[in-house]
Parts: sequence; structure tokens; C-alpha cells
Amino acid sequence: MRVGIGQINATVGAIGHNVEAICEAVREARGAGCDLVAFPELAIPGYSPLDLLWRPGFVGACTEGLNSIRAEAGPMTVVVGSVAAESAKAPANRADASSVSDGASIDLYNVAVLLRKEREVGRVRKIHLPTYDIHHERRYFTPGPGSELCTIGGRKFGINICEDIWVDDGPTDLQASLGAEWILNLSASPFYVGKPAIRRKLIRRRSVENGVGIVYVNLVGGQDDVIFDGGSFVTNAAGEILFEAPRFEEGLYVVDVDGGHARVPNDDPVAQTRAAIVLGIRDYVRKNGRTDVLLGLSGGIDSAVVAALAVEALGAEHVSTVYLPSEFSSAESREDSAAVAGNLGVDHTEIPIDPIHDALRAALPGRADGLVDENLQPRARGALLMALSNQRGALVLCPANKSEIAVGYNTLYGDTVGALAPIADLYKSDVYRLAETIGPAIPERVLRKAPTAELRPNQRDDDDLPPYATLDPLLRAIIERNEPRPELLAAGFDPALVDDVLGRYYRNEYKRHQLPIGIKVTPKAFGSGRRVPTTNGYRD
Repeated sequence: MRVGIGQINATVGAIGHNVEAICEAVREARGAGCDLVAFPELAIPGYSPLDLLWRPGFVGACTEGLNSIRAEAGPMTVVVGSVAAESAKAPANRADASSVSDGASIDLYNVAVLLRKEREVGRVRKIHLPTYDIHHERRYFTPGPGSELCTIGGRKFGINICEDIWVDDGPTDLQASLGAEWILNLSASPFYVGKPAIRRKLIRRRSVENGVGIVYVNLVGGQDDVIFDGGSFVTNAAGEILFEAPRFEEGLYVVDVDGGHARVPNDDPVAQTRAAIVLGIRDYVRKNGRTDVLLGLSGGIDSAVVAALAVEALGAEHVSTVYLPSEFSSAESREDSAAVAGNLGVDHTEIPIDPIHDALRAALPGRADGLVDENLQPRARGALLMALSNQRGALVLCPANKSEIAVGYNTLYGDTVGALAPIADLYKSDVYRLAETIGPAIPERVLRKAPTAELRPNQRDDDDLPPYATLDPLLRAIIERNEPRPELLAAGFDPALVDDVLGRYYRNEYKRHQLPIGIKVTPKAFGSGRRVPTTNGYRD
């Protein structure tokens, strides 16, 4: 049996574009002699449409797109993810205006639709609707009623959608007990470092415990802060991997499911991180109708890494950098910023901020000293970067990292301005690890020098913060493992350090709610998967 895996890069809401990509892959699969071609969860609207689902005409446009795909199907079976709507069956609050605008009158379903010979021959509704991390599916969708089988190419298939396969004793087990030989799972499974290995382990286990082969079809592409990494794969009933598609790459991949074994790709975490961020930059810029980006290049490691990743994503001709020195900037920083820009081959400009800084000092009543004077400098830089953005039609990239964001070591409306923060989910130690893979574009001196904001004479980050080698492990425990103070102390962290870092972490929630979108590469990022009230009095 020959299966086509349509690992497409869908754009949320660009229904016509997504449908054309699907139709093109259907034609290619038909030419390759496929019996079945399958596409990811919500391939037609993109994942996730969120409140677009309630916009007038949105579901109807998805239905029209489905009709276009149906016309291409021919004798081959096409399975594609979309949405469907019915009048609400359960009583709903239709008196409140906000309830009505949020879809109170309809039931929406996350569906897999089967097409063959220009007809719809089946429809499967997602049963398990996740609400953790970035997922909000119960806000929008109604669970499906149950599981059933279909026949494709003379074989019995159970079809389920993303979360359905992750649930123990869930739809996969039921479909296998009904006699399924194969399971087809349509997914839009978000990426974080280590996630591909977790998926692979889970699907292999599902194959072995149920005695079924599994075709796992995953979405690829960047959507705001979320990355989908593709890596679709096929296992046999013994849990052996027959095929694995490339990660972070769109394409139609044809598999003879009765064939031999495949080599499992490398799971190097730094390589995964780099590929995810590059894809995230490229798709954020492209899907928002832009071509160019710019950023302030300080001579430090963070902005150097962001510039290098931007060039990898977009090409040097679409990236420009600006050095914005103040009276506290060193000659070394000027040399290093110019060296990075020259190595990358990008357009580089220098604009001193001293006149603006002096004017801002003079405009303030009273003395402008200490933190007040320090913050005037990044705010002057931020204003210039945004003016250049307007002038050039380029999106500003913010070089903030997760360590600084966590403790508020940044300036609102200053070094936090921008449309996208590519390394916002990387701790400082991760930034250094990633920088070492970039090569000679980042000079050795940039890799080795002590981090500094250069906002006062002889300033270093470790004058204001714990060393990153001490800070980062504590932040991982607080943010990603959600450990309270007693557990942090039991793990051996210094009590004074814990109290200092927790205090900074809590105080700076308001800043995090105003930052640019950051590309998610860890299980818990500052973004759409983390919902903490800005105003709250809880302290553990």
C-alpha cells in the first residue's frame, strides 16, 4: 500500500492558499500512484484559528475549500483536517452579547474528512480536546461522539486526530479492538526541544500494545510564537519505524508501508533549537506579508545570534543592523558589532544616541541619574529602531533572552521593542551553546567577553544579577518545573538567591505581558501557553 504524507505549512486563515497547497499535493500523490494521501489536523484553516472560528463566513470558506479538494480526489482516498459547524444542541446563554459573539449558537467540530471519487465518504470528529499549554480547544470545539473504522486500499483504518492518540485507553485502543489494521492520526503537534523523541516513543508504544501500524501526519511551520516541526512518520505493528519525514520542511512524502525500516534522525537539541527559530523567523516575516527585518547590534552575544539566525532565515539582503552607541559604549563593542555585520554581509549603520540622551536628560524635571538615566538610553535606541522600521518597512527583531525576561533585566519601550523576539525562550546559557554552532560569523571575542548592558561606566551583568551559570538552573526549576520555594531550597539552591530571584520574577509580570512575541522552544515559554494574571498577590 502506498501512502502520501502531505506535510504542509499552512497559514492560519489563508484558506485559499492552504487549499491550493493541498490540491497540488493531491495531484502529486495521484501521479505517484498513492492509494491514500493524508494532511494534518486543521490543514484547511491552519492551526489554530482561535476566535477566527466565530467570524462570519469562516467555516463556510473552509467548506468551499473542501469542495475544491474533493474535485481533485479521483479514485485515491484523501484525508484532510478541517472544521465543521452545526446548530448548538445543548442550551446556551444567548442573552449575553459576548456569549453570542463567541459562538453560543453553534457547535464546532475539529474534523478529519475522507474524500474519494469526488465525494465525501466519511467524517471523523476529534474526541479529546486539549486545554493545556498553547491549546484552547474546549473553548471552541465540541467533542466527537465516538470511533469507527473505514476501509482504504482494502485495509481497515481507524482515523483519529492529534490528542486522541495521546490518551491511554482512548480512540486508538477502541479502533484496534474493532479490528483496525492501521491507525491514521492527523496532528498539529507543537514543537519544543525533545518533543520529537517523545512523540516517537508514544506512537511506537501505541503500535506495539495494539498490534497496528500507525501513519502519523504532522503539521510544519511557524504560527506566531508556536512552531510545528513536521517529522511525520510511519510505524508497523511491531513498533518499528518504516519512514520519518524531514523536520521543519514542507513536502509530500510517499511511503510504501509494506517496506523496510528507516533510519531515525538525529535528536541533537541545539540543532533542533536552531532549525525551529530559523523557521519561526522566516514564517513570521513571510506570513505577515513582509520581507525585511532590522535589529540593534550591540556587540554582545544576544544580538549577534539573532542577526545570524535572521540571515539564515531570510538572506543577508533582507537583514540590516544598527549600532547605537552612547557615552558608555566601548570601542570594543563598536568593533565587534561591525565585525559581526561584516561577517554576515548585512547593511550596517551607526547612529550615536548622545544628542538624544542629553535632550531627554534636559527635558526631565529634577536630576536624571541612576536607573532613570540608564533607562533613557535603551528608550532612545528603541525610538530610533522603530523610526527606522517605519522608514524601511522592516520588522524589528528584539534580542531579549529568557533569563533577562524572567527577572525583568530589560527596559520597557527600549531594548524590548520589536515585532518578534527570536531567542526569548532561550536562557543565556542556551544562547551561548547556540552561538557556538554558528561558526566564524560570531567572533571569538563576542563569545568570550563578559555580558554588559553598557548603561553606566564599567557595568557588567553580574554586577546586577547572579551569574547566569547559577541563575539559569534556578529559573528552569521555577518556570518549567513550577517548583515552589520549599522544593527549591530542598534542591540545594541558596535561600537568599531564591528569595531574590522569586521577588524579581513576580515583580516583572507586567513587563512580560508587553513583550514582543517570542518563539517557543521549551515546554513552558513566556507566551500563549502561559497564562498568569499581571495583577496578583500570590507568593509561594
